[in-house]
Amino acid sequence: MNSKMVKKAASRKTYTPQFKEQALELAKKHGVPKAAQDLGISEQALYGWRTKRKQTGQSFEEQKLQQAEMARLKRDNARLEEEVAFLKKGGSVLRETTEVKYAMIRQHESEFGISMMCRLLEVSRGNYYEHKRRKPSTRQQENEALTDAIKKAFEAEKGRAGAPRVTEALRDDGKRVSRKRVAKIMRQNGLRAKAAKKFKATTNSNHNLAVAENLLEQNFEADAPDQKYVADITYIWTDEGWLYLAVVLDLYSRMVIGWAMSERMTSKLVCDALRMALFRRKHPSGVIVHSDRGSQYCSHDHRQLLRENNLICSMSKKGDCYDNAAMESWNHSFKVEAIHGERFATRAGAKEHVFEYIEGYYNRQRRHSKLGYLSPVAFEAKKVA
Repeated sequence: MNSKMVKKAASRKTYTPQFKEQALELAKKHGVPKAAQDLGISEQALYGWRTKRKQTGQSFEEQKLQQAEMARLKRDNARLEEEVAFLKKGGSVLRETTEVKYAMIRQHESEFGISMMCRLLEVSRGNYYEHKRRKPSTRQQENEALTDAIKKAFEAEKGRAGAPRVTEALRDDGKRVSRKRVAKIMRQNGLRAKAAKKFKATTNSNHNLAVAENLLEQNFEADAPDQKYVADITYIWTDEGWLYLAVVLDLYSRMVIGWAMSERMTSKLVCDALRMALFRRKHPSGVIVHSDRGSQYCSHDHRQLLRENNLICSMSKKGDCYDNAAMESWNHSFKVEAIHGERFATRAGAKEHVFEYIEGYYNRQRRHSKLGYLSPVAFEAKKVA
């Protein structure tokens, strides 16, 4: 700020609401020029005060009180917003021990006020500072190190894994830790795997096309690759409209061996997914390919593709989701872990996201409880070895 501006700011006068009111009364009686001259103020100031009073319909005292009330409400609102934000992160520790509460406060000192956190968690601020000055115990140091490791494992899974899979990841890194302890630390730090959400069905069984009998009879076990495949169609919403995903899963390793995406749910979509599976598995024959009774799977093109490759067609009973439970389970995991909470501006963006999930994460990284917490790729590699 230069010297002229400093001088101008220093010479600027402030007036009380009472002074402004009396000045306007004087201007009303004698006119603005005379009142301004008598009071030693500018005519512009008087005109401005008069305009402001007409616009608000309030006296300057009332305006001042209103501004003070607005300022108080803003402060209260900011405080409440801060408390809500903290409770979203720390509300789960309200019933935990004092040590856990102290750890929560220390973790969020850079985000929230200490007094507010102590008040909400019902601990003494003085005791917290005393606790903070103490040298942390060996157990506390271990918990802090484990918490960091859990956060890294959780972030590596992009928030898709719960305590069981995070525990297995830590054990693979040589850490001896129980699932119960991992679950407790995750809960204390607000680390929750993505939640499930209901989705609409895509199957259209109302057609006159030929259907096949159910050869699996809800037996989803396979003791070698390329014995049993299951297939289905699911969908992803984008700002450009629906994107449909057809998937083929090998029941031996639960690996996605074939997939295709399109903006239309056609027989070509499911045929493209099956062709990818056949190419990747080097065209095996005699494989049971199980699906629902959707018109795409009952189509001439799909049945012809099965016959040409000596594959055996199997279909669920109408309206029985348990007949294709393994595929339904994959769809559920896919929606929860890859789609729920996401927004896709374009189909191209959604395709890239789905590709990353299937090929970059699910097949190669996602630990499957049925596979002894190995990924599908790791499971097949271990069996071959």
